[in-house]
Amino acid sequence: MQALDHKRIEGIIRLALEEDIGEGDITTEAVIPQDLKARAVLKAEEEGVLCGLRVAELVFRELDPNIEFKPLAKDGDGIKPGQKLAEIEGNARALLTGERVALNFLQRLSGVATTTKKFVEAVKPCKAKILDTRKTTPGLRILEKYAVRCGGGENHRMGLYDMALIKDNHIMLAGSVKNALESARRKSKGKVEIEVETLKQLGEALESRPDIIMLDNMPPEDMEKAVSMIKGKAKLEASGGINLSNLERVARTGVDFISIGGLTHSFKSLDITMEMTKEKP
Repeated sequence: MQALDHKRIEGIIRLALEEDIGEGDITTEAVIPQDLKARAVLKAEEEGVLCGLRVAELVFRELDPNIEFKPLAKDGDGIKPGQKLAEIEGNARALLTGERVALNFLQRLSGVATTTKKFVEAVKPCKAKILDTRKTTPGLRILEKYAVRCGGGENHRMGLYDMALIKDNHIMLAGSVKNALESARRKSKGKVEIEVETLKQLGEALESRPDIIMLDNMPPEDMEKAVSMIKGKAKLEASGGINLSNLERVARTGVDFISIGGLTHSFKSLDITMEMTKEKP
């Protein structure tokens, strides 16, 4: 699993802290002595897949560079209610001020990872691999796609810059499937994928030999026909309206990939808490 690039997420963390703290944490600064030290424990309150522990650490470290953060689990681990995830020791103000932001990241990313794991488990033993989409929270894509990997899924393209994916509006404006594909082939250096909605469009796409063909909102019966038509000439990706109730049926059609927007837009955050204790003298 590709690790997080810490330098790329520092700006995300600082923006989140600035949003929450503004001109200062009024309550904490009024109630808690500036030099008070404290300990805290991050704890799981429900079962799921952990993701974002390092992000939580970086949140607290941004507020107190000398903080001690001891992880008791790692991203991608299955976790259970009551399980301790990390022990933290440092400035009490930093712990209190960073609590909500750290938990926001940790709960949401663990929710994405947990949701992804459910989809990944549901397609076994079929060959189909679970992919995410670009339907991510603006500004948090790198984190949410990392969470998908923690849950056992794979990333589709990170953005518009790393692969050509011809969709229905591209085809309409280009004039035809053939025009769009041939143009993309001439100008794109990497893989080319095209979205089709009918078996007729699939046949047209095959003539220009794309690397991947996305079957958009096709019924499983047509997906099975598409697999027969393709005969290994391209990879097939199923997309659109796929959820846990129909996922197995889609996977059994023989497609190579199944992309699920819900991994990053319809997940449920995992319940994770932070409990504070004063440092022992």
